Amino acid sequence: MMRWRSLLAASVLALGLSGCAGVYKTGSDGSLSARLDDTPRIAVISAFQPELTLLLNRIQAPAKHSVNGVEFTTGTLEGKPVVLFLSGISMTNATMNTQVVLDRFRITNIVFSGIAGGVNPQLHVGDVTVPAQWGQYLEVLMARETTPGKYTAPPFIKDATLPNFGMMHPRPVEVRSAAHPQIVRKFWFEADPKMLDVARSIRNVDLANCSAGKCLARKPQLVVGGNGVSGQAFMDNKAYREYTFKTFQANVLDMETAAVGMVAYSNGVPYIAFRSLSDLAGGGDGENEMGTFMGIAADNSAKVMLAFLAAWK
Repeated sequence: MMRWRSLLAASVLALGLSGCAGVYKTGSDGSLSARLDDTPRIAVISAFQPELTLLLNRIQAPAKHSVNGVEFTTGTLEGKPVVLFLSGISMTNATMNTQVVLDRFRITNIVFSGIAGGVNPQLHVGDVTVPAQWGQYLEVLMARETTPGKYTAPPFIKDATLPNFGMMHPRPVEVRSAAHPQIVRKFWFEADPKMLDVARSIRNVDLANCSAGKCLARKPQLVVGGNGVSGQAFMDNKAYREYTFKTFQANVLDMETAAVGMVAYSNGVPYIAFRSLSDLAGGGDGENEMGTFMGIAADNSAKVMLAFLAAWK
């Protein structure tokens, strides 16, 4: 009787697996993935809806797919096959949904377009930045206060070598990849050099400086190169902004890109990010500027990203 039950269970399992054969496709590494589309595409990511509006209005031959409640739109932009989607705000959402797009679509490159807070005092609201590398600046040790005003790392933590901000000591993250399966500690995740070269070639993009009757004091500019940092906090603090610029020489900060860069590194997929300043992360006079200039920044980033796609071969 027991042997008969075992044979029956095995038969049911085999039938169930055979029913999945039409849904799942075998990858080159032998794994099973629910590939929704076989066309090689560039993944175009934004964090929230205002950042993606202009791009969704431009996409040709759109088709919708849904995974875990996230809408993915395939089609073409500037003649390039793409899949557009919202990562959601902050690091965990960006990590999770970037991996989803890599698992469910045939992705050749990753491009992020969105807004950011300005850190470099030489940059202004509306400017578009394309950093050469991104780090996770809020990956920190929170150290104990050993004497008044002095915060000391435990002796077994050796990688908190960057200057601290009070009790907060920045640290690299642990990461590995198919190309480098051994765990390493890494702070900076580099954008793809070829994609950066194309970004440096972009000229004559008409960056907006007015929207809904609100105008910037100067015409925005495109800045390619330098550093960007990301973390799971909305930053609107002058002192921490100054520390971030001094410690990381960051041009901008946001809440997603370094997470996307880490996933791209782990999967061996080239990436780049276009970020336009919507605010000065606490460095401006008066209230935070994001509510006023978010639309200008979101559209400026999208315009430069579209120029990049047009130039990309």
